[in-house]
Amino acid sequence: MNTRYTLAAGLALAASLSAYADIKVNDNLMINGYAAGAYEYQKVKSTPSTDSVFDGTKDTPSADAVKTAFNFTFKPVTAQVSLYYVPNLPKNELSILDAFVTYDVGGGASVTAGKFLSYLGYEAFDTVNMSQITYSPVTVGTLGAIPAYHTGIRLDYGDKDVSYGLAVVDSVFSPNGFSKGDGEFVHNAGFEAFVKYTAVTDLTLWAGVAYDTQGGFQAHNVTVLDLWAEYKLTKDLTGALEFCSKDGGDFAKGTTWLAYLNYAVDAKVSIVGRVGGEDLSGKTKTVGNNFTQYTIGPSFKVSDNLTVRAEYSYYDYSGKGSLDKNLLGVQGIFKF
Repeated sequence: MNTRYTLAAGLALAASLSAYADIKVNDNLMINGYAAGAYEYQKVKSTPSTDSVFDGTKDTPSADAVKTAFNFTFKPVTAQVSLYYVPNLPKNELSILDAFVTYDVGGGASVTAGKFLSYLGYEAFDTVNMSQITYSPVTVGTLGAIPAYHTGIRLDYGDKDVSYGLAVVDSVFSPNGFSKGDGEFVHNAGFEAFVKYTAVTDLTLWAGVAYDTQGGFQAHNVTVLDLWAEYKLTKDLTGALEFCSKDGGDFAKGTTWLAYLNYAVDAKVSIVGRVGGEDLSGKTKTVGNNFTQYTIGPSFKVSDNLTVRAEYSYYDYSGKGSLDKNLLGVQGIFKF
């Protein structure tokens, strides 16, 4: 019986700027950012017909990343431009992610135009804002139910109890990777909306929907429903649940889910436990397998600028020819 191994060496941690602790250049410009480097070791159960494979890939490519954000303020107008570098991507190792201008209308309302991140998804896009190294099946499963960046215009409103938003974009999903939409409104367009409720102490309820029209690269209309709730059980323990459904035609249909706990042992140490799964429907089962991911991971805050994480994840696949997988990883994140 052969054994298949997949492992990737993490890059050395590098210093960079990013939007998570501000460096004030002047009254109009702040710079912030982060750099992350990770090592992952993956071992996949084998079958008699499976050869050993070493492909040098990471389960989460963004485990190695550098982001630098430039934040401009000319009230009531603000703007952001961010540069994002992920080594060894097939294309676009260096990307412009955020590139938008926001006008504060007043009364809690704003209008934003440019390239910005999708509303959808409980897990953060930026690794510096995550609590573990890998994403859950909700974000990176076969369905790809959670989109990333696209270009358009959005209207947002928020107060202490309720916030909501509506976006019209070139496409919700994209054939061009995570960093941009399809770049046109002629053949199809995308729409996103969300509402968030925070009136109950320690509880956040969130509901969002996305819709891509048929045309261009989209062979079918695509509809995504995303629901999540977060509750602070104690001052040290936070829990969350997420459910996501995608209907994108014969080969992009199914549901994903996530259960999450984060316990703060003290000011420096925290532990994450997470279970997530993907259940495919119809012909989508011919291009992927249902699976459940089990994750546990501690984090240690070395200083205000440096955090080190570790993670163990077990992927339990079902279906013909599927292979369960173990993943071990360690990651360092530097921010300022």
